[in-house]
Amino acid sequence: MRAPMRQSSGHAPHPSRTQWRRPARKMEKPMSITSDRLMRLILGDWRIFRKSHDELKEKQLDDLETVGNFLLSRRGEASGTVLAQRLLDNFESATAQSQLDFFLKLAERFGADQERLQQAIKAYQDHPCDETVHKLHLAAEPRRQELIRRLNYSSGGTYRLIKMRERLHASMAEHPQLTAVDTDFAHLFTSWFNPGFLEMKPMNWHTPASILEKLIKYEAVHTIHDWADLRNRLDPVDRYCFGFFHPQLVDEPLIFVEVALSKDIPGSIQQLLDGERTPTPPDEATTAVFYSISNTQKGLSGVPFGSFLLKHVIDYLKKEIPSLTTYVTLSPAPGFAKWLTRERAAEKSAFIAPDQREALRILDLAGWQHDEQKVEVVRDVLLECARAYFLLAKTSRGTPQDPVSRFHLRNGAELHRIHFMGDTSANGMRQAFGLMVNYLYVPDDIEKNHEAFVERGEIVASDVVKAGVSKTPAKKGKRGRR
Repeated sequence: MRAPMRQSSGHAPHPSRTQWRRPARKMEKPMSITSDRLMRLILGDWRIFRKSHDELKEKQLDDLETVGNFLLSRRGEASGTVLAQRLLDNFESATAQSQLDFFLKLAERFGADQERLQQAIKAYQDHPCDETVHKLHLAAEPRRQELIRRLNYSSGGTYRLIKMRERLHASMAEHPQLTAVDTDFAHLFTSWFNPGFLEMKPMNWHTPASILEKLIKYEAVHTIHDWADLRNRLDPVDRYCFGFFHPQLVDEPLIFVEVALSKDIPGSIQQLLDGERTPTPPDEATTAVFYSISNTQKGLSGVPFGSFLLKHVIDYLKKEIPSLTTYVTLSPAPGFAKWLTRERAAEKSAFIAPDQREALRILDLAGWQHDEQKVEVVRDVLLECARAYFLLAKTSRGTPQDPVSRFHLRNGAELHRIHFMGDTSANGMRQAFGLMVNYLYVPDDIEKNHEAFVERGEIVASDVVKAGVSKTPAKKGKRGRR
């Protein structure tokens, strides 16, 4: 098949707009991809896979499943690149239903070859050795994984596969069988985005605008409202920002880490981001505050970066600013409000005592945070509920309820402080009733804390946080103390 025609301007067309047609033929509108055609091709005429690449009809190359199977049958790198490009082009121009059909067929038809797998199992059982283990490993691998690898042959394939996984995630809630497909994406991405491949780059007000625009776009914790707001986070002497880049996505930062220098551990994000504040001279700073960590690519969710990136930032700051002694976050608690609302709605709660419920009704009143009397009534009760949330409440997997807490504890941090009214923005009140949290990173303790959490499920917390929390959930209105 011939290569695509170049535009007269000399610039290659955007991959999502490229149509692989024979130049001599009139350009046609891309064919729609239906479930009936997919099923016919999968269960019907397999002779197309014995034809040469040039003999494939154009309409067959418009079908995602056909191209996927043919791509797996190719051994030549050049033809594989063309087919990978074709499949990704077709996928990106397909309807949402056709994309879902493709994912479902990946789950149903692109798993491990069961006959080959059974043979490999028997061979290992008959003669267990390194060779049969290796063959068993190869046989157990789903065909999907090799297809994804070959799709990465295409120009910009890595980024396009990340976006494909984003679309996969949008369908998984209603189609749990797609979890197997997502597992294969995650397995490959974990290797492709090994932290050793990432490059950390300090960013400032003089960083190219094309990158800074993405910082504004992808900021996921505290919205950057405009360029003036961005400058307040980058330009002052007590502000640092770092981007992490992958060699295959040189203009697409994967993660941003925003850092503030301080003389103490802060408890209010509004004070930390106040544009009228007096900047802290770096040689007077003792504390580095990680106040925003934003993952820019939803398609890389579940790929572990955290411990690596924070260690690199800490190492950089230690060299730049020798006066620093403390490394801490100022983090949101995005699951707290939903959890507490659910516990309050339950007739009986394992975490809320009956005598706390009256005070918690204040949370139902609009604008309660602006009434000093109401604030004082709810303060202690809300903090005790927060301690139970962070230390006692668990998911069905036995891990902490809060996703940010899981992230930092897994990375070796200590749950250090919980701050009442730490984020009084509309978003902060909505997701956590204003609470914010400090996670402390002590470089010498990171590995020990990580092992305690991952291997034994222990939550490393300061005495201040643990004080006042029941060892067991509340029962019959009585709350035991530590």
